[in-house]
Parts: sequence; C-alpha cells; structure tokens
Amino acid sequence: MRTTVVAVVMVMCGMMAHADVRPQRDFNLQRFAGNWYRVGLAYDSPRFAPFRDKLKASMGTITPLTNGNVNLTMWDATPYGCVSRVYQYEKTNTPGQFTYFSTRHNMVKDITVVDTNYTDYALVLKHKVFHREYTQVALYGRSLTVRNNIIQKFKTFAKSLGFPAESILTPPPAENCPPSGSG
Repeated sequence: MRTTVVAVVMVMCGMMAHADVRPQRDFNLQRFAGNWYRVGLAYDSPRFAPFRDKLKASMGTITPLTNGNVNLTMWDATPYGCVSRVYQYEKTNTPGQFTYFSTRHNMVKDITVVDTNYTDYALVLKHKVFHREYTQVALYGRSLTVRNNIIQKFKTFAKSLGFPAESILTPPPAENCPPSGSG
C-alpha cells in the first residue's frame, strides 16, 4: 500500500512539473532551424541505465516544412556505426510545441522547446503526459561545446523535473558522426 501511495505522489508531481513547463516565448521556427548538437541529456529510464556511459553527443538538423511541421534528421553513434534517422514533428496550436509518433514506444509524444537563444543553446523537453518513464530533457548547442552556465541551467532544469543527478549526462562527442560531408 505504501509503495502505491509513493508511486501516485511521484506521478502527480511529474504531471504538475510538466503542466508548468511552457515553450519559449515568441518561438521563431525559422531562427530555430539548422544544425544542433545534443550535448546534454537527462533520462532516467531503467532500460537506458546500462548505456549511459556509451552515449555520445549527436547531431541533428531541423528543417521547417511549409505547413509548419518540422523534419529532424539525427545522426547517432551506435556500436554498428553512425546511424541517421528522420523524425517528423507535427506543429500544434502553440508555437514551440510539437508532437511526434515514437515507433520505439508506439505512442505520440510531446516536444517542447522550453528555452533557446537560437544562436548558442536550446533546452527541449520530450514527454508523454502521465508516463514519467518516457520523459527526457535535452540540451542542444549550435556547437559541440556550450558555456558552463548553460550546462548548469540544463542541470537545474532537469533536477526541477525530478531527474536524479546520475541521470543527467553531458556526453563526449562522437567521432565522424555524421560522416564528413553529411549534414
């Protein structure tokens, strides 16, 4: 019984934290477009835990479409080499918020650009409402290195959503991913 009460409280806290998260004020998709490096990740899924030390910084390209949707091409270093995937984010009625269908989790997830200055960094929240295990916070940079105060901002934001310190990562860069000439 006590475990159930604790679980319900944790879920309610997670729901309240996500309900309070707002997208970047006056979000501008055209300014957000282009190349970004995922230089930070907060993710505490038990299934992900064994892979934390293998994670590398990845690169993505945001391409706005004429209908307001977005294509995100991501390159990730895997044990099998550099893998490219394309995600299609659908716009919502709120600028800076998108949805996409996760084939890995077989569900629609929400993407919120929480904070960005467009030229250096972006904090992005990916979550499925009511499912804490599918929540991630990512720190993106226009280059592989971001200022320490931005990393601290990322860590503070992730902790405010309930992520433990050991699940907040700033991985090293991947070698030749994407391969030269890509992206």
